[in-house]
Amino acid sequence: MTDLLAEARDLDARDPLTRHLDAFIEAPGVTAYLDGNSLGRPLRETPERIARFIRDDWGTRLIRSWDEQWMDLPTELGDRIGRICLDAAAGQTVVADSTTVLLYKLMRAGVAAHPDRREILIEEGNFPTDRFIAEGVAAERGLTLRWLAVDPVHGVQVADVAAAVTDQTALVVLSHVDYRSGALADMAAITDAVHAAGALMLWDLCHSVGAVEVDLDACDVDLAVGCTYKYLNGGPGSPAFAYVNARHHGTLRQPIQGWMGAGDVFAMGSAYAPADGIRQFISGTPPVLGMLAMQGMLDLIEKAGMDAVRMKSVSLTDLAVRAVDEELAPLGVRLLSPRDAALRGGHVTIGHERSAEVTQALWADGVIPDFRFPDGIRLGLSPLSTSHVETVTGVLAVRDQLL
Repeated sequence: MTDLLAEARDLDARDPLTRHLDAFIEAPGVTAYLDGNSLGRPLRETPERIARFIRDDWGTRLIRSWDEQWMDLPTELGDRIGRICLDAAAGQTVVADSTTVLLYKLMRAGVAAHPDRREILIEEGNFPTDRFIAEGVAAERGLTLRWLAVDPVHGVQVADVAAAVTDQTALVVLSHVDYRSGALADMAAITDAVHAAGALMLWDLCHSVGAVEVDLDACDVDLAVGCTYKYLNGGPGSPAFAYVNARHHGTLRQPIQGWMGAGDVFAMGSAYAPADGIRQFISGTPPVLGMLAMQGMLDLIEKAGMDAVRMKSVSLTDLAVRAVDEELAPLGVRLLSPRDAALRGGHVTIGHERSAEVTQALWADGVIPDFRFPDGIRLGLSPLSTSHVETVTGVLAVRDQLL
């Protein structure tokens, strides 16, 4: 049998991104952190960044920092995310609220743009937030919510969508990377199929951004939302981002008409008049503190390059699949992710009837994957903070628990 740990050490030695591993804070007692697709590790520079913010930007400049930098931070940071991670031109991405709130805003705006259409199409196994928001929006607008059934391992396919969209479909809501299996959807072809039916396409990028190359402009995507606490390492509760294609500016109107999204914030107008462009999708006061940590991670991703990040992700997940085949399959473990790396995002999911108890035991031993109901274990392999050795160590720890 292959010496997987020896191979992992060799891969790390040849990996040009290995030098970035030291940029992250090490958690005492943790030998394998395989949950970066739920909460990314903090960077070593983050404590000083936050301290500097308190000492200087807030503590010294006080309210003057709003005029000097904070007022434009949501759009400036949105542009950075767009340029580095999304291949989106400036002026289309904004960092604002939670994923939930931004999904609500864009879903409501999307269906309102097609008042003659009566349906929202969403994958039946999509993340609960997406489904729950879609249910609420459908109820508010008197729309029909149609559920798309897909293969649980290989995820949504172009043919699935093309067969389901109709002339009554106003909006389609899908995840680019399936949160369960890691299946990677064909963004360009699915978006084309949605547009061919005259509907708008909203992509959830929560498990894509920072791990998978995304090209929103080239794929002609209408709307997208993504979080920043997974592969962008923004920390728990860090704000999400929204993308609205420039061709929809001036026609889509967001439903939460807040002060900060007004055209002239300090005019204190008697009626709401939205700002031009993407800024209108801001509602309340931007969460400036929550935008700090992700800035260091964006610096790191920009330095590494998203193409290199994706190559590292493929290398990690390929190694994980091989390790599962060699060490876990003989113990009855099932691979619940696509084998083809081109069809897979940044995590690998395995299934076993003892997954829940195994995960608890692993956490106690300093190996931290993620349990997913009913019997899945996700191995989340964050490309810049996870090593090949860490990946194999995690798989071997699962083996040891099952022996």
